[in-house]
Amino acid sequence: MKALLILLVEDDSMIGLMIADLLKDMGHEVCAIEVTSDAAVTAAARYKPDLMIVDARLGDGSGVSAVDEILRTGFVPHLFMTGNIAAVRALKPDAVVLEKPFREADLVRAIQHALDAAARGTAVRPPDFSESLAT
Repeated sequence: MKALLILLVEDDSMIGLMIADLLKDMGHEVCAIEVTSDAAVTAAARYKPDLMIVDARLGDGSGVSAVDEILRTGFVPHLFMTGNIAAVRALKPDAVVLEKPFREADLVRAIQHALDAAARGTAVRPPDFSESLAT
């Protein structure tokens, strides 16, 4: 996988820093870690990321709504991370969703799936990346 410019949207600063470190260790560049939906929209316009990894539920609102707003100006591959996959699936049945907590391998698979779906231009319901946590 080539190095990506990634916008990370996570309202818990400690979790955001840990995920950013993990992404950097994987060879990616994190252009910003945003904690609000408004800041995410601004950062997406500013940085034009290759991928967005977005917490579905933010303290000030919804990461899902932020992505919807960002996508109005052009498509950006994205995935949601959440502690409640069912809530995201209710809003976005075909979204790539990664359940928290997750392992590095789960993140790698979710990133690849988001990129593959974007390249195909299709919205195919992805596998549930939380399944590997049970093993």
